[in-house]
Amino acid sequence: MTDSTPQSQTPNAVAEELSRVFALGPGALAQKMGIEITHADADRVEASMPVEGNTQPYGLLHGGASVVLAETVGSIAAALHAGPQRAAVGVDISATHHRAGRTGHVHAVATPLHRGRTTASYDIVITDDAGKRVCTSRLTCSLLSAPKG
Repeated sequence: MTDSTPQSQTPNAVAEELSRVFALGPGALAQKMGIEITHADADRVEASMPVEGNTQPYGLLHGGASVVLAETVGSIAAALHAGPQRAAVGVDISATHHRAGRTGHVHAVATPLHRGRTTASYDIVITDDAGKRVCTSRLTCSLLSAPKG
């Protein structure tokens, strides 16, 4: 993994950056899907999402819901890395679905693969309540100059 973290990652810095990211908007899609961030720091972002309400017609977790969960945690991790002068936007995501989520919640963990000046890539593992892997995803974000205003 390469790493060029541009800012101090003290707990206060992480809390301030998370507040800044979430002040940009509620993340309507993540909110509608019931995604809850359970841990966030420069090296790891975790979240959970209910299976119920995020299923396909057969009652199984929709693969697209797993991808939304993966992009959510990976984008938050990239935003924490990028800092307040830059915006992290997803440019590439892949996902392999290993087993069906059927009930309860799924849990995502994003860890960095590369944290550079212009891009950041994350490995995201999604598991069910029993700890069995449901999906493996990889996200790359472009780190752009933050919009003014």
